[in-house]
Amino acid sequence: MTRFSSYATLALCAVIATACSASTAPAQDAATTAAKPFTETVMADFESPWAMTFLPDGRLLVTEKAGKLLIVSADAKRVATLATIPGVDSAGQGGLMDVILSPGFAKDRLVYFSYSEARDGGKAVALARGRLDEKGAAPALADVAVIFRASHAVEGNGHYSGRIAFSPDGQYLFFTNGERQKFDPAQDLTMTLGKVLRLTPDGKPAPGNPFAGQAGTRPEIWSYGHRNLLGIAFDAQGNLWEQEMGPKGGDEVNLIQPGKNYGYPKASNGSHYDDRDIPDHAPGDGFEAPKVWWNPSISPGGMMIYSGNMFPAWKGDAFIGGLSSQSLLRIDLDGTNAKKGDQWPMGNRIREAEQGPDGAIWLIEDGTRGAAGRLIKLTPAKA
Repeated sequence: MTRFSSYATLALCAVIATACSASTAPAQDAATTAAKPFTETVMADFESPWAMTFLPDGRLLVTEKAGKLLIVSADAKRVATLATIPGVDSAGQGGLMDVILSPGFAKDRLVYFSYSEARDGGKAVALARGRLDEKGAAPALADVAVIFRASHAVEGNGHYSGRIAFSPDGQYLFFTNGERQKFDPAQDLTMTLGKVLRLTPDGKPAPGNPFAGQAGTRPEIWSYGHRNLLGIAFDAQGNLWEQEMGPKGGDEVNLIQPGKNYGYPKASNGSHYDDRDIPDHAPGDGFEAPKVWWNPSISPGGMMIYSGNMFPAWKGDAFIGGLSSQSLLRIDLDGTNAKKGDQWPMGNRIREAEQGPDGAIWLIEDGTRGAAGRLIKLTPAKA
């Protein structure tokens, strides 16, 4: 199955993102680029895919930007539309975004997903869920309902973010809201934009959040001062890691801690696109500095933390898809520390990396500029 599409706005964003930053921050050590230690097998093509997640039996759920949620057989030879999500606004960077399973999926069959929507006052990201129903002639997504909407809705088509992760104990849902290219909302505690949120599985503010009960703040906020948060994942020790697109340069990997301010737009190791300076992260500035950052930009897509056995040397490391950098990046995680590992050129924009049930690494390409977004399986290269 091959389908093609083109999104001029996203292509323009990709061109802009390749520009170098004017930051004066000292450069971090560059990632090493070694020969690829894996074999790439193209499994399927999609139309501008955005995210994927595996079902327990090895099948995949894949989101497409325009609003389709697909169900894909374990061998990727059969693809069907599970649902077309109503109300998806796919202009610019918008669309149907992340998809994950409930921690109790084996019993509750719940699927969580995010998308951008138009509503009074502008546009915003929404968090929804539905139940995978396979009792009929074909699988379907039943009982779909929105459980959380970002605040506030604003004009524009960028920086929705929309990544979802459950805490290791399954009690809390973490949801990223981008600052929508509006800068100041990232520091404004009266709205959810530019924040990592901690919710209950029903989309309510989680008890014990750092700003709960404080007048003039949103009780969902877990951390703030973020830009465009496109990856979030827990490691085996329970640390929450997040990566985001910085401005002109300054892409980041952060260790997320409750109540902390990560600086944007008051601090960044990048600069504004019009070359206005942003103060670099510095000791004592009151902001949490990134553990890893890039300048020039890599334009990070999704992030996963590897726990499989197929690539044992990489267990516990983070993997990030590079959009403008057209690469797959490995980040060496060591407790609460991180450093750059490998960066492999992939020849296309990588939107997301995910771990398969057998420990293989799966990638989806962005699929913009008229090309198909391929689903690629990585297995160890033969000696």
